[in-house]
Amino acid sequence: MTEHIVASYENELRNLGHKVVEMGGRAERMLGQSVDALMKRDTALAERVIAEDRAVDALQREIEDTAISIIARRQPMALDLRQIVAALRIASDLERVGDLAKNTAKRVLALNGEYQAQKQLRGVEHMAELAIEQLKEVLDSYSKQDDARAMAVWRRDGEVDAMYTSLFRELLTYMMEDPRQITLCTHLLFAAKNIERIGDHATNIAETVHYLVIGEPLADERPKLDTSSLTKISLPRTS
Repeated sequence: MTEHIVASYENELRNLGHKVVEMGGRAERMLGQSVDALMKRDTALAERVIAEDRAVDALQREIEDTAISIIARRQPMALDLRQIVAALRIASDLERVGDLAKNTAKRVLALNGEYQAQKQLRGVEHMAELAIEQLKEVLDSYSKQDDARAMAVWRRDGEVDAMYTSLFRELLTYMMEDPRQITLCTHLLFAAKNIERIGDHATNIAETVHYLVIGEPLADERPKLDTSSLTKISLPRTS
């Protein structure tokens, strides 16, 4: 009987982890598709991304219900408790990733597929490629409980920030040089900020993986290179 209970308990914890991994895969796919929709002016794909967010939200609720049930029935301790806490934290971050990807897809609908300026889109695309890579790596680190891999993602957080700061300045320049670019560049600024925030959530997940594996929260201050709030804007003078 004891062996049966232990096996059942382990299956519950394993199932919880599988739900987190599934949720991560959906969130990662949403991010990639939202940027594809932006680059290709594909409103149909954007609408699918928006609809997919409901599935991500549903998975978060399943994870929360499962975690609460395990805590109530099993009274977990030590590593088992950390696994449950980690699942809850990561699910929360992934829910926000899904929301941010959905918001990027909504920018595609707002622009209505009419924009043509590919040059302005490249920076957003490059940011997204890095964020997707970071998200994939940190989700792999969670599934394999690989602290070194998680910390590699954590140390690279500043790269996404630096790209965002550079893109922020670039898009402001486009708007000042040609007022016709203001609508497009404003939507791209919001999309870029969404991606920068996704990078932050990937870093949050890395810190959670560290806590899960090592058993202690990360004490170091995370590297941040977003200086967009310090950027000075010089508007052209009018006579």
